[in-house]
Amino acid sequence: MEGYAYNRLSDRLRERFGCKVYKLALDGGMTCPNRDGTLGCGGCTFCAGDGSGAFAQSGDSVWAQIEAAKARVAGKIKGGTYIAYFQNFTNTYAPVAYLEPLFRAAISHPEVAVLSIATRPDCLPDEVLALLAELNREKPVWVELGLQTIHPATARAIRRGYELPVYDRAVSSLHDRGLEAVTHVILGLPGESRAQMLETVRYAGQCTDGIKLQLLHVLRGTDLAVDYAAGAFRTLELEEYCDLILDCLRILPPEVVIHRLTGDGAKKDLIAPLWSADKKRVLNTLTLKMKEAHLRQGEWACAQIDNGRIRCADDLK
Repeated sequence: MEGYAYNRLSDRLRERFGCKVYKLALDGGMTCPNRDGTLGCGGCTFCAGDGSGAFAQSGDSVWAQIEAAKARVAGKIKGGTYIAYFQNFTNTYAPVAYLEPLFRAAISHPEVAVLSIATRPDCLPDEVLALLAELNREKPVWVELGLQTIHPATARAIRRGYELPVYDRAVSSLHDRGLEAVTHVILGLPGESRAQMLETVRYAGQCTDGIKLQLLHVLRGTDLAVDYAAGAFRTLELEEYCDLILDCLRILPPEVVIHRLTGDGAKKDLIAPLWSADKKRVLNTLTLKMKEAHLRQGEWACAQIDNGRIRCADDLK
């Protein structure tokens, strides 16, 4: 017995496909309404010049990218299958005539089991949703939505560019068409309290199928890096972040699949927090804390959040 339990994506994938499933980051060649002048030109304040897709492959065709990405991880894997992950920028921000051949090429690859598409909730028109629903009948399609926070002041500060009801409608529209929604949340955004971060996680947990809990990284070339250099905010410490993750898991419903507990930033671009570059140390620390706490995902799903602390009926915390 591990002494702790949470709904890990790797476990769910192995149950579903009978083998290890690896993610291949791909480049769909798109931009973002927050960069092309539709909503703005600078992007979200935390977003790097590659659209937060530092590990995405680039190439002349989707199949070429898949093969290159497979070669990149070849020394780390032994058998298995793959998720075709369109990662950087906004991967539904194009006409259906552009998107359909791109996505069909990905799911036509015999070693691809899942199509995963990172996008914005305000970039899912009906015709795109119809395409994704059609593809979902061939292979599973996940749509990853960049929520980051539910708090309006923070959303404005990071220049997210849409209001919370847009996210709500996107999740509802995806579910209406039988598609899985995965929500991205950033922990440690400037100005947010611990209570606010937990409120965002709880909110997302009530409607999303999966969640990515992402540590805020300060990367070179971003507006966030300018603010950090000016001392406008601090980043989370390792122990602080790990304790926060445990409470996030405690309040998330047990059926929500945990796609990520931290995150990777390209080491060459990482300014802070530097401890996050040692992913093995981060994951080992998280695992140790979970074991010590005998953590169970959802164990405090009905608890109250009081000034950043979880208050249960029996005063467990």
